[in-house]
Amino acid sequence: MPFIPGREAVGVVTAVGPGLTGLKVGDVVAYAGNPMGSYIEMQILPASVAVPVPPSMDPVVVASVMLKGLTAQFLLRRCFKVQSGQTILVHAAAGGVGSLLCQWANALGATVVGTVSTEAKAVQAKEDGCHHVIIYTQKDFVTAINKITSGKGVDVVYDSVGKDTFQGSLSCLKTRGYMVMFGQSSGMPDPIPLSALAPKSLFLTRPSLFQYTETRDELLEAAGELFANVASGVLRVRVNHKYPLSQAAKAHADLENRKTTGSVVLIPDNVKQ
Repeated sequence: MPFIPGREAVGVVTAVGPGLTGLKVGDVVAYAGNPMGSYIEMQILPASVAVPVPPSMDPVVVASVMLKGLTAQFLLRRCFKVQSGQTILVHAAAGGVGSLLCQWANALGATVVGTVSTEAKAVQAKEDGCHHVIIYTQKDFVTAINKITSGKGVDVVYDSVGKDTFQGSLSCLKTRGYMVMFGQSSGMPDPIPLSALAPKSLFLTRPSLFQYTETRDELLEAAGELFANVASGVLRVRVNHKYPLSQAAKAHADLENRKTTGSVVLIPDNVKQ
């Protein structure tokens, strides 16, 4: 402290460094991840992280989906490549990344099972392509998965919850299943011995987006696939709240007080909408 928060944005290029090719003044570009500091009217970016935004795409939608969408892309398409006919479990299915995972996996032909905490979130998860929704506050998700899969288990678990779901997630996997833990909203899981994975020859990984977009080619390929799926309607992005950048503190207060749903976008005060 003090620092400028924010890790994703869309903007118009106003200047470029000497000798730069591939980007020019006037281009609309987006970025997600590093550097931090997108709560600002003008930002200096390394050209390597700036992704050209197709003219047909709404910059507000792109701003809202970059980080979550690139995360969903690498989880489904690279970390564990979901195939038609597989069964997957998505925790926090109504959350930002969870919603995109469910929509995208459904389009890929997978059977999607999602966990949520409330009836309202269950409705959204169904809208987003979940074939089965488990309200984990009402029933044990491990028992429910066992019933849904007739005791076989799921091919992969996408778990952003961590401590509260980790052991149960491992129990839900089929033989040679993949445990993909990409977050820990409830805290870090308790340590387990490697031998705990042996009975079903399970795979366990703790991936991060930044290791899957290390090269420019990887970043552009991932963003291109994300943009194509948004443009085609495979992915529906809910931008339910827009705030002037000057009201960023109010936006955070509303988030903390659970007054928001879907994506929240901050727009500089001098930008016409």
